[in-house]
Amino acid sequence: MDGFHFSNSVLKRKGLAHKKGAQDTFDSGGYVALLARLRSSYEKESVYAPEFVREIEEPIANAIEILPTTRLIITEGNYLLLSNGPWAHVRNYLDGCWYVDVDQALRTERLVKRHEFFGRSHQAALDWVAKTDEPNARLIEASKNGADLIFSWA
Repeated sequence: MDGFHFSNSVLKRKGLAHKKGAQDTFDSGGYVALLARLRSSYEKESVYAPEFVREIEEPIANAIEILPTTRLIITEGNYLLLSNGPWAHVRNYLDGCWYVDVDQALRTERLVKRHEFFGRSHQAALDWVAKTDEPNARLIEASKNGADLIFSWA
């Protein structure tokens, strides 16, 4: 799903760069269209999906080839269980959906480390997690009852 991040130039143009990673900073309609295409193209043709490259913080179109012989596709993403906008259609194309429940302290620690690894200062990482990642996490957590399985990650 991360390949459906809007590019940095689109985020800037839309005034969304300050909250990259929030539900409205993705091409959710494009993601749903990919899922639909995967269902309809089964065993007919390769389907290409975008990839998100963390080192440059940008999506790359058509970077992942999904062969027609592929028998299992695992997709992951934070907003798969939301009931608004195009996100509401995701479940129509999934055979199952799991929610990974992570303790807030562990989640925060890992997010801060990830942001630092990719160049943010410790304070900038803490600020990003508090202002962007945690509000997203609360939204995502509120949708977890729509999952087929809730897996606790301790």
